[in-house]
Amino acid sequence: MLSSYYVSLSSQLALDKRMSTIAMNVANANTVGFRAGGVSFETTLSKAGPTQTAYASSGKDFISTVQGPVSKTDNPLDVAVQGSGWLAIRTPNGVAYTRDGRLKMLQTGDVQTIEGFPVLDAGNSPIVLDPTQGPPTISRDGMINQGANQVGALGLFSIDPNASLTRGPNSSVIPSTPATPILEFSLNGVAQGFIEGANVNPITELTKLISTSRSFDNVSSMTDTLDSAQQNAIRTLGGA
Repeated sequence: MLSSYYVSLSSQLALDKRMSTIAMNVANANTVGFRAGGVSFETTLSKAGPTQTAYASSGKDFISTVQGPVSKTDNPLDVAVQGSGWLAIRTPNGVAYTRDGRLKMLQTGDVQTIEGFPVLDAGNSPIVLDPTQGPPTISRDGMINQGANQVGALGLFSIDPNASLTRGPNSSVIPSTPATPILEFSLNGVAQGFIEGANVNPITELTKLISTSRSFDNVSSMTDTLDSAQQNAIRTLGGA
């Protein structure tokens, strides 16, 4: 009987984690460059008793790298990453990688994200333009020109698909293994005058939220049933 309580509790904890992840996805459905999160679950077997008991694990978080929808802005300082690459930015905690290509140029010429983080080139150096030469032209391979002069290049990086990702600022991710510069641009590149939205499907996420909420309610109902059965057993045995 007690193992049944622990099984239902493990299910509730797992479902609560899933609901929190889905809610975060829904809340960021309109956040530029946001990568949807998910939780993968595995069954945990316990051999503490005479028979094996299957519990729901706490779940492992993952971040989806599927490309989001691209929209045209015609802003010369907006870029959408095409393919599986990432832009590199400098944060207080080190280099992070983002698909939020909304850039700005300061009066000093420093190129930053819309949230104020320096944008890096392929050598992880901050990009600095000439503020007197007007808006830049950015080609598919990230090369930046002002007038007839090449003045820099956006760094585009590849993250190992097997790397674990944690979230950073500015819709960024921090991989568990170092990212590598992309040097071949047939499959990867940037598109000037576009931005990439969140890779979140709000309708799908809301459907998941409803389904998960119902599952949570069902587990809670099962726990109430177990509790009622235990109380009846105690009364019956107590009166015997």
